[in-house]
Amino acid sequence: MSNHFNPRDITWLSFNERVLQEAMDPNVPLQMRIRFLGIFSNNLDEFFRVRVAGLKRAMDFKDKYITESFYQPPTKILQRINNIVIKQQQNFDKTWKKIQVEMASQKVFIKTSKNLTNDQKKFVVSYFDEIVESNVIPILLNENSAMPYLRDKSLYLGVAMRKKELQYESKFAIIEIPSRLVGRFVLLPSEKNEKNVMLLEDVIIYNLPHIFSYFGYEEFEAHCFKVTKDAEFDLDNDIKTTLAQKIEKGVKSRRKGKPTRFVFDKEMDKALLEFLIRKLHLTKKDSIIPGSKIHNFRHFMEFPDVFEAYEKPKERTSFDHPDFFGSRVTDVIQNKDILLTFPYHNYTPVIDLLRESAMDPDVKSIQITAYRLASNSKIINALINAVRNGKEVTVMLELRARFDEENNLKWKEILEQEGVKVLVGIPNKKVHAKLCVIKKRSQNKTLQYGFVSTGNFNEKTAKIYGDHLLMTSDRGIMADINKVFNVLRKPKQDIMPQLKSCKKLVLCPDLMREKIIDHISKEIEEAKASRKALIIVKVNSLSDRALIKALYDAAKAGVVVKMIVRGIYCAINQKDFKQKITAISIVDEYLEHSRIMYFYNKGHEDVYISSADWMTRNLDYRIEAAAKITQKNLKKEIKDQLEIQLNDNVKARILDKRLKNDYVTAGKVPIRSQVETFHYLKNKTISH
Repeated sequence: MSNHFNPRDITWLSFNERVLQEAMDPNVPLQMRIRFLGIFSNNLDEFFRVRVAGLKRAMDFKDKYITESFYQPPTKILQRINNIVIKQQQNFDKTWKKIQVEMASQKVFIKTSKNLTNDQKKFVVSYFDEIVESNVIPILLNENSAMPYLRDKSLYLGVAMRKKELQYESKFAIIEIPSRLVGRFVLLPSEKNEKNVMLLEDVIIYNLPHIFSYFGYEEFEAHCFKVTKDAEFDLDNDIKTTLAQKIEKGVKSRRKGKPTRFVFDKEMDKALLEFLIRKLHLTKKDSIIPGSKIHNFRHFMEFPDVFEAYEKPKERTSFDHPDFFGSRVTDVIQNKDILLTFPYHNYTPVIDLLRESAMDPDVKSIQITAYRLASNSKIINALINAVRNGKEVTVMLELRARFDEENNLKWKEILEQEGVKVLVGIPNKKVHAKLCVIKKRSQNKTLQYGFVSTGNFNEKTAKIYGDHLLMTSDRGIMADINKVFNVLRKPKQDIMPQLKSCKKLVLCPDLMREKIIDHISKEIEEAKASRKALIIVKVNSLSDRALIKALYDAAKAGVVVKMIVRGIYCAINQKDFKQKITAISIVDEYLEHSRIMYFYNKGHEDVYISSADWMTRNLDYRIEAAAKITQKNLKKEIKDQLEIQLNDNVKARILDKRLKNDYVTAGKVPIRSQVETFHYLKNKTISH
């Protein structure tokens, strides 16, 4: 079995290695390299909270199906994870040391409690007194008391204290670093051209004698640690409680999640380390990972901009889609389909369409799905204004969007207070489809228009996520979106008959896999008849066994299969393939997030944009939607972009069994696909 598939979790770690490669690349601007270290760290936190936690639960079941679903026994995978993570942590530490040398060359320094000037010492004491102290609550530890509750995602200082006359007696304490409340980074007074930054934990370490002044301790040793916990929660089956109440209860239950990882400064006092491991009930089976001084590196995604002026290249500036110059979005999309490609195109037309609809007296209703929203969502603002103007607004708000549950519960309350009809999905199926339909009644005619997207309706992430959004008034697509909302309004009824009746959208659960396999089968027939057969797939993740086997059958028949997969990639080329599968992953400044399917189909070229990854969870346990692109110019636009990515030889890595992340080096002319895509789309604007 292991020769036919790469385990999902091992390939995910390989993806995170690609993120680390960006931090290691000296050609990447310094601020971005630090940001990639933060992304790497944040990714790893979520991996341990979700995937490692799931593997640990699976260890308790000696079930053949469990092993098959993970592609290897969970125990074996966990051993591999531990080995890989420790090695990656070593590379991370080396990278951070190199970055600090480069920071020093730009006269940017991270100061600790041991290397402050007199002025800086005064500042640190004053800053602690005025800003920090009221948020610091030290907790003394002892053998006879239970371990206090430790927050997931929080950073802690473990403090060992001694008196000079009692060198062999230590007292232990912990302090939660209040970075959520006061920020992680403190800019210190600096001389001339220097920039000095201090981490909040070092501000606290410098002030430890003051914090514990009541106890008479004279020597302090303090080091950081953090605990990552199981983030999964089960929803109870109490029919008397609503889904929102169950989610709220589940979010609170995360507090009780078992630790899945304990990361600590390898210089930590050994007696304190042993005490913490014992009190947290950790064993050799758990991920106990020694690291460097700094933890919770995810905060470094927001590292202060203290570097030499970095002029943002032109190809990193979003621009307006040419079809909207001087025209209302509503008028344009009633005449033709428009494809927006983010973050190259501005996200403004999406918000403008909702704003126009909110103000248009002829618009009667708006229906939209929401999964992850921006913190001050302009989308929500437009919808609320629509309600105030008498429109009927329905929002399908997915309360189970992982780590966004609390945010979405708040949005639910806000929307319902304003009179928006909020749907919360159907039992055991997340709603991940990205859909919107707007109804307008004008001159005794009903007009419908809206959009289908590969990514969330979130103007903030649209600046850094690569996605596609189709704006359309296609009657078939709008009819299908209405059917989806009818299903969501009556979640207890059998959903499949209504979903099967959709003609223009390809939907999950189940139906999308059937459609994809049908397309693959047609390409196989063409290859067996010695005719051109080509499949190009771009997804975030590929792990679904049935689809991988279908691709294997295609490769055996001689179909040309090209894959662009950002993250999880479980397929492995086999010896009996007539045509090897070509697979690459692109990691660059923007997060590649769009899902696209292309099938040659005897020259008819079927092209879809989709919200679904090729994972079992998406295909069987979610409502997902793929839209077929029918306009020739838009099909060409998508195919051209796929070709640009397939030719990337700067940021593309080869995906194979070895998981070594070797860079693609083919071609003499360097092609960085995100830069080339910008120029490709920009030239269309200029020539318009």
